[in-house]
Amino acid sequence: MLHVSHATAAAPGTANEDYVIAGPTWIAVLDGATAPRGVESGCVHDVRWLVRALARAVADRIEEPWPLTRVLSEAIHATMRAHGDGCDLVNPDSPSTTVALVRRTGDRFDYLVLCDSPIAIRHRDGTISVVADDRLDHLPGGHPYGLELVRSLRNRPGGFWVASTSPRAAAEAVTGSVPVADVTGIGMFTDGVTRLVEWYGRSWGEVVGALAEHGPASLLADVREAERSRGAARGWGKLHDDATAAWVRPVLVT
Repeated sequence: MLHVSHATAAAPGTANEDYVIAGPTWIAVLDGATAPRGVESGCVHDVRWLVRALARAVADRIEEPWPLTRVLSEAIHATMRAHGDGCDLVNPDSPSTTVALVRRTGDRFDYLVLCDSPIAIRHRDGTISVVADDRLDHLPGGHPYGLELVRSLRNRPGGFWVASTSPRAAAEAVTGSVPVADVTGIGMFTDGVTRLVEWYGRSWGEVVGALAEHGPASLLADVREAERSRGAARGWGKLHDDATAAWVRPVLVT
């Protein structure tokens, strides 16, 4: 069993494209990619629809005795079917989302990270292991990326991978497992929260410590305060973003 607490908040003035869904032994955190202005996705659905449809498809499968890569691949297949005939799933700008999964299976935690929604595992000795898929940060040319560059490298070898219309992306996720007995908690984040580390100089230890001590909602408040007082990092994206944090702790079963 798991004890899960989470908080999510839209960027001011927008609809939230992040999503959290959880069960007794698992949790999924997704961060939909906001469609750039003027880009035609070829899809009659928006990003929020995709995020929720994929989350439900993951929830329907994650308790199967499958590796998390298969769970996600099958969920992407199901979501593609749910699009219907009115969507052009070959369009490279089809709606997409990051995915982070944690599942307790017996005496181990399995995890999967696809694109930039990392997890941070706090071990019993106090150390922290960050599991991240940072390929989006290493595209050629440096930030800010052009739309054509991103389009050409999305779900392509040598580029980056997201959950969209390619079930193959699931096999490209960062995966692993860790003994439950070695874990005191796992933090899960969308990039609207990891900017505390990437933009504002917090250490992962500080972020995880604040999450564990004060809770997810307090961490989101820290993000908004940093944005207001310090602004956006030069060369990076929008001042505000949807922000989600979750804190997952094992529950001892006696």
